[in-house]
Amino acid sequence: MYLSVVDNEATEKYLRIASISIALYDYIITLPAEWRFYRSQSSIFRLRLACVLFILIRYGSVVVMILSNYGVFSTSFTQETCQHYYMVAPIFKVIQTMISQVILGVRTFNIARRDRRIGIALVLLYFVSVSLEWFTNMFDRTPVVVNGNCTPGNVGKTLTAWFYYIAVMLYDLVVLTISTVYLLRYNPLSSRLERLVRVLIYDGIGYFVVLTGSNIFNIILYHTSDIETQAAGASMGFAVTWIMSQRILIHLRELSEAETLRLDNVVVVRSAQNARDVASTLRSPLDSKSHINNYPDFPLASSGIVHTDDMELDICVCIEPSVTLDHTNERGLSSSWGEPDGKMNLGAVHC
Repeated sequence: MYLSVVDNEATEKYLRIASISIALYDYIITLPAEWRFYRSQSSIFRLRLACVLFILIRYGSVVVMILSNYGVFSTSFTQETCQHYYMVAPIFKVIQTMISQVILGVRTFNIARRDRRIGIALVLLYFVSVSLEWFTNMFDRTPVVVNGNCTPGNVGKTLTAWFYYIAVMLYDLVVLTISTVYLLRYNPLSSRLERLVRVLIYDGIGYFVVLTGSNIFNIILYHTSDIETQAAGASMGFAVTWIMSQRILIHLRELSEAETLRLDNVVVVRSAQNARDVASTLRSPLDSKSHINNYPDFPLASSGIVHTDDMELDICVCIEPSVTLDHTNERGLSSSWGEPDGKMNLGAVHC
């Protein structure tokens, strides 16, 4: 004997209507953000990765919610017709999750400064997670027809569908832990870069907390509900994954758009050790072999025009070669070149 969280078909439909309402509301209020995404692209044939992922998660989620809820609210299914339809929603469910996990993976890879070892680990983790998700979500499913609707049920001595949510939560936990650790290591020398790091941390934590709550709710449903109402929380999970994934992209895009309107100066200070350092700095301050890579706390580890829009932050940073260097020689005498403030300034224009 167990306590059923969702004890009848009407309760399941109320949950699904609530999820549809939340998703529709979020879709409407994010239409301006969607337009700004499209407007920021250089060409319709050269969409940036952030925009492509935004389109995939947004409209892939619309498709999975329509397919899933059509099977529940329809009254015309028979056992024979349901046999051809009941696996459609689970298939698109995994596809939506795959897109969401790509967003998290690419985000983490860029936050980790595109470290090769981190990249390989993320790819391996992604394929292991996806394999488990496909298997646990598709294995031992059966069509369930009640009053003309059609839903996928999980029967047998051992329920496997709920393991899908375990795999998802483990992937989210590992990936977001990696990104958060790297973000906490950053020592931004600009208030705006500090704000950027703070937004990334909050978005990651918010994503994990909300999606984990939704996944735990679905696990409870699978263990406490009968076969007819096992998938009552699926639509809510679709809506939450959609909203939180696209929010990550929207927040980064909005932050990038705000930065284009202002000039930000990132100050890096390093004492010159000898005359060779002075000559090298003045001769080629923005050369690919210049000393900018010698500053581990400097968040931009490349020269010239830095494109981080491969989803990382969708921000382009232009480095201006304005150099002021204060050098103290062995005799304790100070001499400076450039501006008299005794610092080397790299003017970062977000463009």
